Amino acid sequence: MQILKIGSRGTEVMEIQALLNKLGYSVDGIDGIYGPKTAAAVSMFQRYFGLSPTGVVNDDTYKLMNRFLMGYDTYRIRPGDTLYLIARRYYTTPLSIITANPQINPNNLKVGSEIIVPYSLEVVYTNIDYTYDIMKKDLEGLKARYPFIEVASAGKSELGKELYYVKLGNGPNKVFYNGSHHAIEWITTVLLMKFIENFSKAYATGQNLEGYDVQDIWNKSSIYVMPMVNPDGVDLVLNGLDRSNPYYNDLIKWNNGSTDFSKTWSANIRGVDLNHNYDALWLESKEAEKSYGVYGPGPTRYSGTSPESESESKALANFTRKNNFRLVIAYHSQGEVIYWDFQNLARLEARKIGETFSKLSGYELAETYGITSFAGYKDWFIDKYRKPGYTIEVGLGENPLPISQFNKIYKDNIKVLLEGALV
Repeated sequence: MQILKIGSRGTEVMEIQALLNKLGYSVDGIDGIYGPKTAAAVSMFQRYFGLSPTGVVNDDTYKLMNRFLMGYDTYRIRPGDTLYLIARRYYTTPLSIITANPQINPNNLKVGSEIIVPYSLEVVYTNIDYTYDIMKKDLEGLKARYPFIEVASAGKSELGKELYYVKLGNGPNKVFYNGSHHAIEWITTVLLMKFIENFSKAYATGQNLEGYDVQDIWNKSSIYVMPMVNPDGVDLVLNGLDRSNPYYNDLIKWNNGSTDFSKTWSANIRGVDLNHNYDALWLESKEAEKSYGVYGPGPTRYSGTSPESESESKALANFTRKNNFRLVIAYHSQGEVIYWDFQNLARLEARKIGETFSKLSGYELAETYGITSFAGYKDWFIDKYRKPGYTIEVGLGENPLPISQFNKIYKDNIKVLLEGALV
């Protein structure tokens, strides 16, 4: 953690601003720029919690803020404690504490034992640029709050980042949702992370979600979610190019001499478009590259040297091969469209499910054309398994979509995510 002060910029600043705003300390705006208003809000936070009100986020201040960002605190039981008293102290509920600590006896708390106490704050923020580190932190926070979810890794990215997935439910009907194949389409990660949080919360509290019986879904299905397929690319887009990157010089060359990757970079860290790196008419994708002016690694549409040449696509394909998924959805942006077929191989059932998704989301059901119809993940899934596979393009506009579109994107897709586990 670097020290944050006036003049600092970036995703870490944005995350702090979002936290302060949620806690009631006004900042000028969640813009990632550490100005006087942010410094004043930090000072107020420090003063309230007994820290020196410097207005600078040093290690001690960040350590305290990080507890709120993670969404929970670790608490040691004292003599006379009850769940009600602990919950009141933390402005939370006894049920939240019991959910996070299934091992405890609520009527016989053991003095000296440690428990997880979730805050009333939600874990996943939907108003910030969403990096790999933020996702990783949120996954840890969600696992602490909802220990019944499974969080694991399906492999590593080219730079060694874990390709995390979450398993929701214990039923035999297995479905798989993934996001951020393309780096500038990172808003799809936020969609899937918020779905994980809201689904877990509904299951823990026994509530319905958008009219769906979450307990029923949990028992009938197992929903596997990989929120960020391309973490190296997402971080390159949101955090910029660091000189320590082993591909530093190559990346600048592949990006036409520019060090700005924030507007056009879809590929992974090796300049390969992961959604053209699967074994489904891969050679046709390769042949089509030159018609798009693609002659090697770059921001988009380079298919790599062979199918599954990249760590990320290989891991995703292997993960799919290991699981008997009935249905998959790969989330992308933008266009508000649902692609459902590949080379006329999709069955009538797949179209009917696509029509259901279209009605639930308001998105158009369509078919791909040109280079976009080759070597994608859903293409490969349909080709190899002849089961329903979908690419859903969320939002409207120019990538990367602004996070201000999130609420509509979530509203459009939440019922698709729930229905996908039942159809």
